[in-house]
Amino acid sequence: MADSLADPGAAANTADTEPTRTSSWLGRFARPDGDPSSISSLVDERSVLVEFLRDQRLTFQLKCDGLDAEQLARRPVPPSTMSLLGLIRHLAEVERGWFRRTMAGQDAPRLYCSDDDPDGDFDGAVADPEVVAEAWHAWRAEVEFAERFVEAADLGVQGRQRKGNIIVLRELLVHMIEEYARHNGHADLFRERIDGRVGQ
Repeated sequence: MADSLADPGAAANTADTEPTRTSSWLGRFARPDGDPSSISSLVDERSVLVEFLRDQRLTFQLKCDGLDAEQLARRPVPPSTMSLLGLIRHLAEVERGWFRRTMAGQDAPRLYCSDDDPDGDFDGAVADPEVVAEAWHAWRAEVEFAERFVEAADLGVQGRQRKGNIIVLRELLVHMIEEYARHNGHADLFRERIDGRVGQ
């Protein structure tokens, strides 16, 4: 996996700051040179799907960059139990479910959720540096597996869901782009509420 998907928590800012406002909306965006996305002129289906998903993953990581354990675990939009840390854990669970279990057919147990605790990914997202480190480790491991699987597979390869439904890889990649884009919208709001940072 690309170096740009390394652990963003390594340089966490531990200052407990309140969100700040600037005089304009544009002034609150991250600098363009801090945006790792690289979508340009892509011509084939595989490149479009792989690169758009890669950029959605990078954008999510950027939303979490520079935050400490308390900030990542903060639930800034009551009464929701969602947090950035919860999203890291949730997306690790999603990657694992789709690519290891559905597509590769592995007997890979869920990381955080269970029938008794279906929201374990969010409920267990507590402000503990070890929990944060484990979450990033799990997310990176699942993304790495997904990238290796996709690189070696035909876009038409089929996977079988728990209820027996068939999904092909190209459809799953579109779904994963949608999944990350939706949660990047959540992450936008969470990050702005934490320290005022918006955009990419």
